[in-house]
Amino acid sequence: MIGLLKRLADNSNPASLAVRLRRRRFEFFVGLLETLPAPVRILDVGGTPLFWSTMPDSGRERLRITLVNLTRASVGGGHVESVVGDATDLSMFQAGEFDVVFSNSVIEHLGTFEAQVRMANEVRRVGRRYFIQTPNLYFPLEPHFLVPGFQFFPMRVRAWLVSRFNVGWYQRIPDVELARAEVESVRLLSRAGLRRLFPEALIYEERFGGMVKSFVAYHGWATRRS
Repeated sequence: MIGLLKRLADNSNPASLAVRLRRRRFEFFVGLLETLPAPVRILDVGGTPLFWSTMPDSGRERLRITLVNLTRASVGGGHVESVVGDATDLSMFQAGEFDVVFSNSVIEHLGTFEAQVRMANEVRRVGRRYFIQTPNLYFPLEPHFLVPGFQFFPMRVRAWLVSRFNVGWYQRIPDVELARAEVESVRLLSRAGLRRLFPEALIYEERFGGMVKSFVAYHGWATRRS
């Protein structure tokens, strides 16, 4: 069962469910980008060059993308550059420096609501628009550990499972305290929680099987969809 779930959730497999859903979301984002004049300056918080390579060449030519991560990525020049930074502190950038701040499945990895607030504030400060995606807390399958309802287990149970087994995308962490720290580093958001972080945003719902799998908070475009 875990093997099947990993194949469905594998972002490196073009045929996987995760990639198909991501492609649909990306098409929505590209539609928003097309309403902006070139060149479009984008800050991708936590992104990778591979993600942007899926965009058609004609679309990429319009973009100037800056990736910010805890470690520098190899980008090979061109329209993408990589810098080292922290999602909760983007002080190396000026207010309104970017046309768009983009982030895919990052904000839930900050561990605490306070850290998520800091990221949200920085997103607003440096971007004139934003597009922030995150998984839904209430989707039955937890997307990192790939165990149904894992996010609702008591913390001691989650830490024990991670310390005893390979769980989802995580290799077994024998030290229970380290396992607990890893589990605590993931803080999924509900629609209401995302709304608290981005009260002015519209919320795009990504659905699978009639259920909301993830949300996108987006703001700053005349084109609207919720």
